[in-house]
Amino acid sequence: MAYPDPPPKPDPDDDLFEVCPVARAFEIVGSKWRLATLRSLHLYGEQRFSELQETTTADSATLSRILSDLEKQKLVTRRLEDQPIATYYDLTEPGEALNDVFVEFEEWAFEYTAAEEPAMRVTE
Repeated sequence: MAYPDPPPKPDPDDDLFEVCPVARAFEIVGSKWRLATLRSLHLYGEQRFSELQETTTADSATLSRILSDLEKQKLVTRRLEDQPIATYYDLTEPGEALNDVFVEFEEWAFEYTAAEEPAMRVTE
């Protein structure tokens, strides 16, 4: 859905996160650890908790909280296995839909930030 041109200005009493879809999206995925977790799942697919710790470098309490938040937002699914006992995390369809966003951000970063090369490259 596109805004009219120009988009309406919010009223001073409006909650920005209610009236602006971009602000809502950043509120959901915009933290450093949420982005790192989503990006890791995009790059490497389904992972165990310990694998996500390695690929994101998040400590266990932080990663546990982030995965719970992303699961509540329906961006990540959790799958339990009995033999051997393991918990796996993967992206849902809405989580997968963020891949194009990561590609666009990477292109923007190459053009407008000082980093020579990213730590890892997102592929389409």
